[in-house]
Amino acid sequence: MNYKALIREVPDFPKPGILFYDITTLLKHAQAFRSIADELAARYEGQRIAKIVGIESRGFIMGGTLAARLGAGFVPVRKPGKLPADIYEVEYNLEYGSSVLAIHRDAVSPGERVLIVDDLLATGGTAAATIDLVRQLGGEIAGLDFLIELKGLNGRDRLAGYDVHSMIIYP
Repeated sequence: MNYKALIREVPDFPKPGILFYDITTLLKHAQAFRSIADELAARYEGQRIAKIVGIESRGFIMGGTLAARLGAGFVPVRKPGKLPADIYEVEYNLEYGSSVLAIHRDAVSPGERVLIVDDLLATGGTAAATIDLVRQLGGEIAGLDFLIELKGLNGRDRLAGYDVHSMIIYP
């Protein structure tokens, strides 16, 4: 299936000069969504993944789906002020500014195998910040999975040493 054909490209969003890859047009396509979920589940089946960490907010979609398919727990990594209990936070840079991510302190137990999931790998800043959060909790990073990778932004380089998988790659 040609997943790229189902992704809407929105120029100048969220600010001028940024080309936004809108996955809602892919997700509303039932056969494509099911196919992606099937491929991801097959890729990670048998890898003893204890937790799927989904990055706010589009990482929740594939992350939650994959957690259910693998029989793993799901952990949201969120923006500040969104988690109600004790948290760890990390500040990081992204392609058009900086931000902060948070995780509950009790979300991952030491030694648990964790798969980090998000919709997009661009410069790698968000994923690297999430790795920092999981490692603060003692989690073992089993890998990182992205629906889309913007290869020209070299985000994968920032994640060297980790198993990184992307389903759709743009130059």
